[in-house]
Amino acid sequence: MNSGKTLFAQLMDFLPWSTFTRIVSRYGGDWRVRTLSCAEQYRAMAFAQLTYRESLRDIETCLSAQAAKLYAMGFGDPVRRSTLADANEARDWRIYAELAQRLIVQARRLYTNEDLGFDLANTVYALDSTTIDLCLAVFPWAHFRTTKAAVKMHTLLDLRGNIPSFIHVSDGKLHDVHALDLLLPEAGAIYVMDRGYVDFARLHGLHLAGAFFITRAKSNMNAHRVYSAPTDRATGIICDQTIALDGHYTGQHYPSTCGASGCAMPSREKPWCSSPISSVCRPRPSAPSTRADGRSSCSSSGSQHLRIKQFFGTSENAVKTQIWIAVSVYVLVAIVKKRLKLEASLYTLLQILSVTLFEKLPLDQALTHDADKGVTSQITNQLDLFAY
Repeated sequence: MNSGKTLFAQLMDFLPWSTFTRIVSRYGGDWRVRTLSCAEQYRAMAFAQLTYRESLRDIETCLSAQAAKLYAMGFGDPVRRSTLADANEARDWRIYAELAQRLIVQARRLYTNEDLGFDLANTVYALDSTTIDLCLAVFPWAHFRTTKAAVKMHTLLDLRGNIPSFIHVSDGKLHDVHALDLLLPEAGAIYVMDRGYVDFARLHGLHLAGAFFITRAKSNMNAHRVYSAPTDRATGIICDQTIALDGHYTGQHYPSTCGASGCAMPSREKPWCSSPISSVCRPRPSAPSTRADGRSSCSSSGSQHLRIKQFFGTSENAVKTQIWIAVSVYVLVAIVKKRLKLEASLYTLLQILSVTLFEKLPLDQALTHDADKGVTSQITNQLDLFAY
């Protein structure tokens, strides 16, 4: 790794720039652009995401403070907030969405053999959504409620590496269950969802595609027990049953039998206090204990790393541009983690990068806390000034 480059420049070297250039050309992103190309726009927004900037003025001020290093970071001219705002409004957000998808493909290949933390050979996905509340007067296109606007990001997360494999950005009115209509089910995969995705017609579609699902059971679910398997209550598993749905419509929508299990899960506020949680699944994708582990992994691996405090633009294009660049930056750090064989978590790597982007150290040393060792190794060949 070249220690003469800033950490930001070394990180950007992992991007497939030739692929990015073809994507920009396909959408005409740099057509009649004189300053701040799409590549420079991406660098500026990636810098903002990595360092948790909160406004366009914040980005401009921080980059201006390091004006001598801007050229080495890939900027031909100083970044002006008005120019960056215009770029976010005008450049097609699909440029950055397609770049993020290319990075996701790379990352999923690297994490194919990642350990899930429990004994399971299937691919496990966690499906969830994140709602970002907005001001209706400023974001009138993001319809949600009468007096409130919002955008919703539906994410399908591959738990091997916590890599998003599917993302859909919509207004706040799109119900979670409709995200199932946008998925292409993968045979043999396990989809872990919350009770907001319980729609037995759609779940039966996953069943017919050869996929498995695990979801929370609703309290008013009408079903009867067909078979009960023995369980060890010492593991926290209360029951493991095969059930059939008795409801008039649910029975028609899901005519097959499905599995049901109950487990005692400690609450977050009171870890010593356990409450029973019931789940419904396609029969026997795994043992009940593994299903409980999968649900806990789902709850702890959301989109907490995509820290977007403020949106830098108010149009739909600017919002989607910022979201997709944030996704691509997160996936890029995941790729770097695997290629450099780093042991630290993604959260730790993002925190280190947030305060060291302007440092000129080898990237692998900076991210493994070996910076002091690197400095020592560079001066060991020098003569001792005070030789005895």
